[in-house]
Amino acid sequence: MNVFPHYPWRARRESDASFSESMESDELERRRNAMIQEIVADTKSLRHLTELANLDPRVVAAMRTVPRHLFVSDTMCGSAYINHALPIGCGQTISQPFIVALMSSLLELDASDRVLEIGTGSGYQAAILAEIAESVYSIEVVEELALEARQRLRELNYKNIFIRVGDGYDGWPEHAPYDAIIVTAAAEAAPTPLIQQLDTGGCLVIPLGTSGYTQWLTVITKNSDGRTASRSVLPVAFVPFKH
Repeated sequence: MNVFPHYPWRARRESDASFSESMESDELERRRNAMIQEIVADTKSLRHLTELANLDPRVVAAMRTVPRHLFVSDTMCGSAYINHALPIGCGQTISQPFIVALMSSLLELDASDRVLEIGTGSGYQAAILAEIAESVYSIEVVEELALEARQRLRELNYKNIFIRVGDGYDGWPEHAPYDAIIVTAAAEAAPTPLIQQLDTGGCLVIPLGTSGYTQWLTVITKNSDGRTASRSVLPVAFVPFKH
């Protein structure tokens, strides 16, 4: 696996002014809208696999609101609204916008929901979820990324996102049960503690598979009797689950 260079959030903030001067807000908005048009089209073209003809409109609205260019390094800002994953340092990536939108829509969130995220990364996915759900509890195993994401989200005034440094395998039992759980790294199987912390009727979205082999974005739902049902949605490529 390639190890990407690390870009401190502190350096990102210091360069914001120069970036703002080089790219006007209307150009950022144009690029963001073009990105959204592309992922909406991708959703329609892949509905035979995902069983999702349209993205949740609240997810689309969130992606129009959240400034993805502030969740990547200054050197990556020009690529922030291209529909690709980008390096964020420490060997990790910010997910492809289409995948962010798809996973968020598959959760079928309500405004009162409590969400658990495993793999904070830069904090972008958490910000999208926080625009829709009541609260987002996010765990990141890489301390440097967790601290940067916490600072970034604080400066963007997100008060309903709570970040913890740690191993996401065991979840965050203190705030369970969760209406929805999202995992942004590939595991060979869904961790048992996460299934246990999922509320009845809840939904877990997770990429399953081994690095270097086919991974499948998988939706797992928990029935009233505590049993689970799962379906594979789409072949994907995620960094491996670290724990």
